[in-house]
Amino acid sequence: MKRFSLLLILLTLLPSMASAWWSDDWGYKKKISLDAKKLQQDGVSLPEDAFALVRLHTGNFTFFMDLAEKGKDIRVLAEDEKTPLKFYIEKLDAVNEMALIWVKLPKDIAKSAEPGFWLYYGNPEAVDAQEAPASFDVSQVLSYQFESSSIKDVTANANNPSEVTASNAEGGLIAGAAVFQGSQIIRIPSAPSIQMSQATGWTVSAWLKFDQAPVDSVLFQRASATGGVILAIKEQIPYLEVIDASGAKQQFAAQATVAPGTWHNLAVVSSAGSLVLYIDGAAAGSFPVSLPDLVGDITVGADATGAKGFTGLIDQFSIYKTARDANTIKFDVLMQGTGSALLTYGEDATPDAEEGESYIMSTLNNVTIDGWVIIGILGVMFVISFMVMIAKTLVINNIHGANKRFEQAFSKLGIQDISKLNSESVDDEDDEFEDSPLLFSLTSDGDDFKSSSIYRIYHVGVQEMNKRLLKKSDSEGSQVLSAGAMAAVKASMDAVLVRELQRLNSQMVLLTIAISGGPFLGLLGTVVGVMITFAAIAVSGEVNVNSIAPGIAAALAATVAGLTVAIPALFGYNYLGSRIKVISADMHVFVDEFVAKLAEEHT
Repeated sequence: MKRFSLLLILLTLLPSMASAWWSDDWGYKKKISLDAKKLQQDGVSLPEDAFALVRLHTGNFTFFMDLAEKGKDIRVLAEDEKTPLKFYIEKLDAVNEMALIWVKLPKDIAKSAEPGFWLYYGNPEAVDAQEAPASFDVSQVLSYQFESSSIKDVTANANNPSEVTASNAEGGLIAGAAVFQGSQIIRIPSAPSIQMSQATGWTVSAWLKFDQAPVDSVLFQRASATGGVILAIKEQIPYLEVIDASGAKQQFAAQATVAPGTWHNLAVVSSAGSLVLYIDGAAAGSFPVSLPDLVGDITVGADATGAKGFTGLIDQFSIYKTARDANTIKFDVLMQGTGSALLTYGEDATPDAEEGESYIMSTLNNVTIDGWVIIGILGVMFVISFMVMIAKTLVINNIHGANKRFEQAFSKLGIQDISKLNSESVDDEDDEFEDSPLLFSLTSDGDDFKSSSIYRIYHVGVQEMNKRLLKKSDSEGSQVLSAGAMAAVKASMDAVLVRELQRLNSQMVLLTIAISGGPFLGLLGTVVGVMITFAAIAVSGEVNVNSIAPGIAAALAATVAGLTVAIPALFGYNYLGSRIKVISADMHVFVDEFVAKLAEEHT
């Protein structure tokens, strides 16, 4: 009865086990995990309602061509693979193989032992499910990401600028960036949704990059009838200039600097009675000041009059109507920064391969198109080299065996037998040869030496000898050959010997090409693959082992293919070369032996 109950329980569990895949309409999924240990090392905990920035590139994702148009088939689910998560795509470029996806993390993700989420894709019939406005928390009232040609707020508040003279360009921290050249400005009109109240606090955050330290440049300004605040930078030192609730003007300098040529995050947090300035997620100054509510226009890149213009790039400009805590600000900096290593990307899985793939198959799945071209060429070389080795082995074995049989038969002939001539068949050279005692004896034994290279040399030697003996017999009746005639016979045999060696060595050059060219082609594929991997990483801004390792491993597959071609070809070439040397030595020895016997009888 207990066994029956256990079986019943297992049968009950089977459907739930089989339904682990979220939907059969989707062909692929990928697990993306947050590195909790990394966060712990950096002294950061997972905040509630934070965004994860998923950076896909050739180093961690190889199925860009399987994505539906504009990524409409992308779905993001929580760790349980049941709860959909809100997300939106900032950029998707299938041709250049990169994507930037913002995922709203669930509030309880910090409770998981291995926090993460699932990315589903591979359904051409799916409808677009990304929700940019709905993804943002109500506390975030403005977000400019500068990816599209027109600068606009991607939150549901639609706080779009009323004046824009800055331009958008590639090369931002994440995708695009706003370019300021000293006289450009972004002006945002006042709106109830972006009122910055002291009661609830507020936060302004932005990433910036400049090549030369500004003399004195305004990054952000907002004023009201009774007060205002300016975030500016002077000689690499950020500072705040405020007019407090009493109308007094004060200036506070940060206790840290920002260096040219790199991206830095600046954040200003206002709460009751204080302003805190953060640089790259670390507090760089806390200043006691009480500000009035700010309701006027906002300017970015210059002050309200357009003076003190900033020269450089600004990306990810955001405003919150709450005072964000230090932990959340540092988490965003770690997630968005160029050296971000908070996410690890698992292997792509299919419904019928839930257990995952072997390391070899997963590596091959990461090989880029240029890598497959190189591997394809090496595959052709591999097939050709093996065909050459097999064909040459059969031919050499056949020739070697026939030579051995011929040498045994030749060794039984006497000196006088090699020059016996049937004078009645003088006009036909083939008949002269066929009437020789050696051929007669061989034929009578039923052997065939047509495959023997020595046989063909012997054939020419007998013909040349008989020609000269016939001329001597007709004119002088002598069977003596001069030294010149002997040299001519040997030269004729040497010529055939050279031709035989050329036949034996034919196509061996294909093996030398495979030996020397295979590794270099593989190295070319590896170098190109590594270049593409690092270029994709540079564009996506993600630098960690999990993003680099798959691309490097796939690039090395070309080198493995090159060595796979070269190593068998090297062994085959050396083996066949040694066999050819043996046959060559046998032919040289036979020529010398034949000429020696001929000289013994006819000189």
